[in-house]
Amino acid sequence: MKSGELVENSASRATPEKDSDRELLSSLAGGQAGRDLDVAQKTRRVVLASLGVLQGQKEGGKRSHALALASIVLVILALGPFVWHVADDLFGGELLGDVPTQSSILVCVLCLALLAAALTAGWRRK
Repeated sequence: MKSGELVENSASRATPEKDSDRELLSSLAGGQAGRDLDVAQKTRRVVLASLGVLQGQKEGGKRSHALALASIVLVILALGPFVWHVADDLFGGELLGDVPTQSSILVCVLCLALLAAALTAGWRRK
């Protein structure tokens, strides 16, 4: 007995129980292949869209890390000569009570505090 004959036989005795049997036999015989293909394609599109979103988030994270590293390097390069000047003044015999030395130390401390605040804000945002 072929599955097509079973579908026809079950169609003649349509009850709720027999209706589910008919659907099962129809799907086994390949009568619902188009619907299964549509579901598979929709699932594939959803998975690929999710993959694209995840890759975009990953690239955004890499970009923010690179930007943070570049900004730290720029701050270090910008403050390097200034810190060298302060160290030279202190080791050269200047006193801590001198106004230029105090202002230089204050500017160094403030710049480092701003850098620390920016790094802390970036880490908290994650």
